[in-house]
Amino acid sequence: MNLHPVRAIYMAEMARTRRTLLQSIVSPVISTSLYFVVFGAAIGSRISEVNGVSYGAFIVPGLIMLMLLTQSVSNASFGIFFPKFSGSIYELLSAPISHLEIVIGYVGAAASKSILLGLIILATSNFFVPLEIAHPFWMLFFLVLTAVTFSLLGFIIGIWADGFDRLQLVPLLVITPLTFLGGSFYSIDMLPPFWQTITLANPVVYLVSGFRWSFYGISDVSLAASVGMITLFLVACLGTIGWIFRTGYRLKP
Repeated sequence: MNLHPVRAIYMAEMARTRRTLLQSIVSPVISTSLYFVVFGAAIGSRISEVNGVSYGAFIVPGLIMLMLLTQSVSNASFGIFFPKFSGSIYELLSAPISHLEIVIGYVGAAASKSILLGLIILATSNFFVPLEIAHPFWMLFFLVLTAVTFSLLGFIIGIWADGFDRLQLVPLLVITPLTFLGGSFYSIDMLPPFWQTITLANPVVYLVSGFRWSFYGISDVSLAASVGMITLFLVACLGTIGWIFRTGYRLKP
């Protein structure tokens, strides 16, 4: 593997983040903080604790996961879509760089930005509620693996999209609703039995639950189920990207 083109793509994407610092870093942090203030104040006044954890602290992992999923997809999809839109994708495809190196460069940059945002929001949350992380290794495991997996999904969306409107289609109409309905702000044990069964079909439930377990040792599903779901999603994304490069599906504008 040639690390020089990987580094060039990675640094170019990170430089774009520095140029748009207000939009890329500050805006998501403020938006997530507003979610925390609104939900913590409106619902927290009615629900003091969930499974022995104060409601304000309970929603922190869900808020981080909400940001992580949406930002990973958005960063990676725009990163690969813009070269298609501008026509510079031809230079990338004709350069002596492998498909694997292209993926590592773009996905690595998108995941790095999402992980940085996650850590900033985690630090910011300490100003609102006292936090404890019962299992730091598993917290980092879910943070990194989720960022990488959904950055891969964003890469796929960026290749699939043929316009800027489609870039926002999946994050707005699929990922955000699934995250809100995936136990980010509540435990699925609070739902009636029928809706608990329906909710378990939502893959985001397993991500949020595993991430919350790393903080407080409580979860709606087992740790093995959470790890299995994110691993399955990762394998599916890698397989899809491999198929895209083998067939050349929508790689050119």
